[in-house]
Amino acid sequence: MNIQIFGKGKCFDTKKAERWFKERRIKFQSVDILRFGLSRGELTSVKNAVGLEALMDPKSHGAPLLRALAYDADQFEKLLEDPALLRTPIVRNGRQATVGYHPEIWETWT
Repeated sequence: MNIQIFGKGKCFDTKKAERWFKERRIKFQSVDILRFGLSRGELTSVKNAVGLEALMDPKSHGAPLLRALAYDADQFEKLLEDPALLRTPIVRNGRQATVGYHPEIWETWT
């Protein structure tokens, strides 16, 4: 199992996700998306697993602008360009992924 947790430093749900994996002694790689972002391939993989709508953080500063973009490709490019618009945590296990805090799904991965 190769778990990656993409999150924001001050995100409460990201901290909860990291704690969930630590408590079960499951190794994971933590990535600060505001500092390092996601590659096009990583974001595409997550989008394919959960859908574009699930990636958008409705509480972010640019959420209204993001929703105003007419095409999915434009929304995807904006998410790639500004990782602050992404909902966190993004937890990946190979081709599987979740967005948000979902221990009931992570449990099935172990």
